[in-house]
Amino acid sequence: MTLRTILIHPDPRLKKVAAPVAEVTDDLRRLADDMLETMYDAPGIGLAAPQLGLSHRLIVMDCAKKEEDTPRPLALFNPEVIWSSEDRNVYEEGCLSIPEQYADVERPAEVRVRWLTPEGKTEEEHFSGLWATCVQHEIDHLNGKLFIDYLKPLKRQLITRKMEKLKREMARA
Repeated sequence: MTLRTILIHPDPRLKKVAAPVAEVTDDLRRLADDMLETMYDAPGIGLAAPQLGLSHRLIVMDCAKKEEDTPRPLALFNPEVIWSSEDRNVYEEGCLSIPEQYADVERPAEVRVRWLTPEGKTEEEHFSGLWATCVQHEIDHLNGKLFIDYLKPLKRQLITRKMEKLKREMARA
């Protein structure tokens, strides 16, 4: 497995809609493994292929954060929300492509998602709580949307300027 480089906002590749996965290949399974390793190393609870500059509808996630929780790494190819609750939740979200920036985002409290597994089987699951927030956040990445796109323009611009400064500092290092 290989650690991959995560793109930092602003980057035009983060705003593009990712292409559907026609077939789950060995290369894509390896990519999913690399993405999980990269996500855990970051550390984060979710990662989407566009965050690595790759236009594949692939996300990985594991929201088992507590010490006593059993890790539950998931790789979802072509994930889609097929149902969402009318009830809403607000979570303070962050993003590996927008390091150390957090903001409250309101989303459906529960969602039902359908996807292809690494074995190419169709699966469906009902997510709630942090899992629901995470899967929606990652699917947004596949559609070229970032969590800051839910914020008011002034707050979004402030975070974008901080990220531009961070990228300049990283380029100098």
